[in-house]
Amino acid sequence: MTTAITRRAMATALLLTGFSALTVLALLAWLGPNWAAFAPATCTATHCFCELPRIGALVLQPADSWSSYGYVLIGFLMMLIAGGHDGGSAMPPLAARTLGITAIIVGLGSVLMHATLTLWGQFLDVLGMYLVGSFLLVRALARWRRIPDGRAILLYIALCACLTVGLIVVPEVRRWLFAVLLNLAILIELGFARPLRPGARLALYLGGILATALAFVIWILDQQGVVCAPHSLLQGHAAWHLLGAFSLWLTFGYYRSERAPHRPG
Repeated sequence: MTTAITRRAMATALLLTGFSALTVLALLAWLGPNWAAFAPATCTATHCFCELPRIGALVLQPADSWSSYGYVLIGFLMMLIAGGHDGGSAMPPLAARTLGITAIIVGLGSVLMHATLTLWGQFLDVLGMYLVGSFLLVRALARWRRIPDGRAILLYIALCACLTVGLIVVPEVRRWLFAVLLNLAILIELGFARPLRPGARLALYLGGILATALAFVIWILDQQGVVCAPHSLLQGHAAWHLLGAFSLWLTFGYYRSERAPHRPG
């Protein structure tokens, strides 16, 4: 039964991901392909990663764009699994669905960023990263400080709102601010929240950190042009996307592996 459900969930997630890709293409066709008519992303002052933009094309950076759908796929999987039967998991379905939605936003924001290299695409790209980072931080804080779900949701909304304002006012700090957010979430999770998660499989969380670290190394090599083939569809930044999606999937598995406390009947 579990295998059948898994196959059905995968098939459904693939179908939904394909539908989202077609929807995005329709949106791009409506808005583009004259992306120079919009304010450019700040990275265009130097270069927006290794992949050479296909000037005049509907999708300027195809490898970096299509690889972003890795996030969309795992996001749909998270949402489908959240509705499944795992009574032993301590992760509330609402939290699982929220993480799934944020993963989808990350993927679609990244697609729009690399397809258009516009400032509004960049905004949506970073916004998704902030949503995920905020989720990880609030999830760790909620477990550590035993914050009720209702208050945790309000904290998440407030944090996302503050980060969004910061992204609008001081967009140049977007990368280091995300790094601070992510590292703070990891430190609190490992130092304070992890001991309060019975049955949680730490190896999954550590695997996610390792995947993120590897992705960051590849990101640097790509950004600095150390390993770079501008015309190739094999791009380091695309690997960054896929590894990032894999890392988030492992983190989701870690949260789902936490066991709900047994209550005397």
